[in-house]
Amino acid sequence: MPRRWSMVSTEKPLELVEFTPAAPSAGEVIVEVAGCGVCHTDLGFYYDGVRTNQPLPLTLGHEISGVVTQVGEGADEWLGQTVIIPAVMPCGECDACQRGKGTICKTQKMPGNDIEGGFASHITVPARGLCPVDMDRLKAVGLELADVSVVADALTTPYQAAVQAGVGEGDLVIINGTGGVGGYAVQVCAAMGATVVAIDVVDAKLEAVAKYGASLTLNARNFDARALKGEIIKFAKENGLRTREWIIMECSGTAVGQKAAFGLLNHGATMCIVGFTMDKLEVRLSNLMAFHARLLGNWGCPPELYPGALELVLNGKVKLAPFVEHKPLDQINQVFKDVHDGQVIRRQILVP
Repeated sequence: MPRRWSMVSTEKPLELVEFTPAAPSAGEVIVEVAGCGVCHTDLGFYYDGVRTNQPLPLTLGHEISGVVTQVGEGADEWLGQTVIIPAVMPCGECDACQRGKGTICKTQKMPGNDIEGGFASHITVPARGLCPVDMDRLKAVGLELADVSVVADALTTPYQAAVQAGVGEGDLVIINGTGGVGGYAVQVCAAMGATVVAIDVVDAKLEAVAKYGASLTLNARNFDARALKGEIIKFAKENGLRTREWIIMECSGTAVGQKAAFGLLNHGATMCIVGFTMDKLEVRLSNLMAFHARLLGNWGCPPELYPGALELVLNGKVKLAPFVEHKPLDQINQVFKDVHDGQVIRRQILVP
């Protein structure tokens, strides 16, 4: 019997529910879930009062991979395919979508927010935008289908940020916050030819990314704002890199982190807001004017960019295995608590 873990309120544990999926409508498929990653957005819904678009009860989870087991009319070619489900699925038909702006599609669907999510054995989703996974190539790099669930957000979100910011050869990219999304941001930007500086407050996270793309790691607890910027300037000079036009990716999703990242702006800089927090902060926006800098938001990733992000995994330029850990889906309540309490370093993937 298909099962899913439902969030009924912010004050109760997630509840196990058996259900019978309805037959998929035209353009829809049912995916048997191989794995679903635990994202800090899920914790925001559960612990921090961030509202879901669909009222509770609702199954959370938007980092999903699996096998298509049923198809609706017009989706026959997907039957039996191994896929990644995009974390944000634009309609593909509206004016915004037609102009290449699917991330602001008014009718986009996000599992675990707009529709039932992936902390389940099965999920029904639109077929449009599914990303096929070549299992032979995946096995060749030592990965399982569950592992690439984290491509759907943890990897594709910083990938879109890097594409949007124009990261390339010769750039100095600063990643602020290297757990989860930030760890993949380090690898993505290094794969695109940039020199990467990684900043965090947890030494274990910095040690991990030092092995996978970070040329300099800095613990922000050891520097004030001026000294932190000075350390990066020194590194840039020593390595023949630009001391202006830095690309800064704020991935910590904290007010303190956002303020620290804003303080690293310099002439011609680009700052990408990748992490999310409900907290507010005070900054001097005139710095953007004075530095002729830019500030970019980054919501999800359009499905058309997924194959490029997945290719980085399949060709070995981005490593997933050192940064993920499988847990049984039945342990979801304990895993949520452990992630929320900062007890784990690796991305947790819940496997039905």
